[in-house]
Amino acid sequence: QVDVVESGGGSVQAGGTHRLSCVVSGYSYCSFDVTWYRYPQGLGSQRELVASLTDDGRTTYADSVKGRFTISRDKEKKATYLQMNSLKPEDTAMYRCFAQGKNPDYHCGSGWGEGTQVTVSS
Repeated sequence: QVDVVESGGGSVQAGGTHRLSCVVSGYSYCSFDVTWYRYPQGLGSQRELVASLTDDGRTTYADSVKGRFTISRDKEKKATYLQMNSLKPEDTAMYRCFAQGKNPDYHCGSGWGEGTQVTVSS
């Protein structure tokens, strides 16, 4: 079982910064790929991949956030962070974290967090 918990949502002025956290817990023999998605119209609406970080350190970013957002990991804390700079009103969304467990010899599973709301005001 993979448990995923996000935190750090809130309200911020345009041009400001904010950091989201995603803590993943699961089997100790599993590593995780972590992806941040966002739902501009709320959960249940179309989602957008924001950033991802594989267990071996490869990153992917949406074009809309390249150069402004950074995804990183603290392995000791089992946390993946999304640092958001130069925020824009169009970054307003529910941000949700997905973790995919990885181990070639075991089934690790995957999990979604419940999401955390970020609201950027102009």
